[in-house]
Amino acid sequence: MKLLEGKKGLVMGIANERSIAWGIANEAYNQGAELCLTYQNDIFKERISKLGKTINCYNILECDVEKIADIKKLFRSLKTRWNKIDFIIHALAFSDKNELKGNFYNTSKSNFRKTLLISTFSLTEITKEAQDLMSDNGGSILTLSYIGGNRTTPNYNVMGVAKSALEASVRYLSVDLGKKNIRVNSLSSGPMRTLAGSAITGARHIFRHSEKNSPLEKNPSLIEVSKSAIYLISDLSSGVTGENHFVDGGYNITAIPKE
Repeated sequence: MKLLEGKKGLVMGIANERSIAWGIANEAYNQGAELCLTYQNDIFKERISKLGKTINCYNILECDVEKIADIKKLFRSLKTRWNKIDFIIHALAFSDKNELKGNFYNTSKSNFRKTLLISTFSLTEITKEAQDLMSDNGGSILTLSYIGGNRTTPNYNVMGVAKSALEASVRYLSVDLGKKNIRVNSLSSGPMRTLAGSAITGARHIFRHSEKNSPLEKNPSLIEVSKSAIYLISDLSSGVTGENHFVDGGYNITAIPKE
């Protein structure tokens, strides 16, 4: 019996085949899930459609989370296709990469708003709209965070603030939805060679530093992160909610690394 046999899931935020969201989607498919993937606009449509075909996914829907009308339309469309959703992967984040370097106090108000809207508040709006499709047996909602939301990280700036707010949102949403048996958690992976990671100035330094100073002396692979995600969206974690689960080789526990 596969861990996600008979379950239906929505995956939002795939950029390409190296995305954490794609790794999770692929592993969810291997574990028996039926999936729906979203894309932001026509620029991503063909790319996501091609990836979808490799996992027999033909539910490919447009959703720009800056627009609440798009989010509502997405869930109206899902209701016509499915009678339930068992899990949602929220892997959405954006910020002007030019404002991720330098001093945090130079963050513009417009980019602060856009970063928090896409990277953080979209989780709340998506969760609100998803409830009706999770009402019978509950479900699991998983978002992606990073240690830059807990500690300062070079050239992460406003995205760190967004991730901190995202993790706080997870805690509050988990309380709101617990009575409906809807679990809300976040997964915080170590540095990975993704499109999002490449937008951070000095990413190579961060990657090497984490690799050197984590207890396991390595950064996680895509499959390692994906398998942890499967645990959090499957019935194996039925008693877990409001948590931020690290998959970083133990780097998050290190205060002063060994020489």
